[in-house]
Parts: sequence; structure tokens; C-alpha cells
Amino acid sequence: MSLQTEYDFTLPRGYLDRNRQLHRQGRMRLATARDEIRAAQDPRVENSPAYLPVLLLSQVVTGLGELPTVTPQTIEGMFAADLAYLEDLYLRLNSHQPVLVGAACPHCGTQFQLQVAPLE
Repeated sequence: MSLQTEYDFTLPRGYLDRNRQLHRQGRMRLATARDEIRAAQDPRVENSPAYLPVLLLSQVVTGLGELPTVTPQTIEGMFAADLAYLEDLYLRLNSHQPVLVGAACPHCGTQFQLQVAPLE
């Protein structure tokens, strides 16, 4: 049995780079303890705890479209919907417990919470 450590994803909107090229396809790896420790100790997180997801995602998103690297500045420049999508994916990949995800009925628009299992 082998452990899958990387997962493909498609951003809902896509990252628009400075050349106006849209990047939607990406890949995220499982986080390590080192990733979480390094991000938590970063001075930018000490100044603003809300910056923690930006640093974590920049470490675990291993590819995004044709970009050579994914940096904290890349994550900062994402649309809010894409950032929320990646945060949810991060939780699903790295959590050992089910995760609650906000959802909406495509027919009537009713919003609700959906419990999803961690990805295996």
C-alpha cells in the first residue's frame, strides 16, 4: 500500500498573474510538521496571525499552472474564493477528522454545512 502525498486541484476562479495569464490547475502536497512550525515562527505571523494560511499554502502548493514557483505573494494575490478553496483543501488533506464545509444548493441557493471526510 502506498500513501498518496500530492493531490491535483482546480481553482474556482484562478490566479491571474501580472501578465494577465490565468492559472487554475494546481497541485498540493501533504503538510509536514516542519511546514507548520516554520510558518508559525515567521515574523509576519507574529505581526498578523491571519498571515499563517498564506505561508502554509505557499509551502504546500507545489504547482500552479505555468508558474515556476508559488510564493506567499502568489497566495496574497489570489481571489478570496480561491484562497478559501485552498484553505478547505488543506484542512481536508491534513486533518484526521471530518471537516465541515460550507455549501449551497445549486437549484434553490439554500446554504448549509456539509461534513466531508479527510481525503485519503
